[in-house]
Amino acid sequence: QEILKKYHDLFKLQWEGVIGNMCAPSQAEWEQLLTNCSAFLFYGMERFMSHVLLNWLVAMNIPKCRLVILLDLVRSQRSYQRIINSDICKSCPRIALERPTETAMLLSLTGVGSVIATQWYTSLEENADRLETLFENFLSFGKTTGQTVHVLQK
Repeated sequence: QEILKKYHDLFKLQWEGVIGNMCAPSQAEWEQLLTNCSAFLFYGMERFMSHVLLNWLVAMNIPKCRLVILLDLVRSQRSYQRIINSDICKSCPRIALERPTETAMLLSLTGVGSVIATQWYTSLEENADRLETLFENFLSFGKTTGQTVHVLQK
């Protein structure tokens, strides 16, 4: 929230979504957010695809969404227990589709133009640093997606 406040004045378009941990979005809310945005940011625990239904996502057509940023793969004891309980009901190939590369491919197939995603487990603090770098480079410096990813890689 601090980062959003810091860069609020640089936002040219309206931002909407769910902030905080008061409630998890329903599948209908995920769909509405993804289909009505030009950019989508997920900053959360575990794998992004563990929060949405695979069958629902692959049936979507979201070409208006030009950029998806997935700052996920953060693990806590509570989130790990949730994911373990969720994965019990899934097949190995289904779980494999939730990995970062496969998630990026699925989003690309739905029409998303670019995907920026973490590739391994990280901490909330490290993802906060990544978000700060993304916003600084996109909004303050006006860098392209490729230039910003290059900065993140350093």
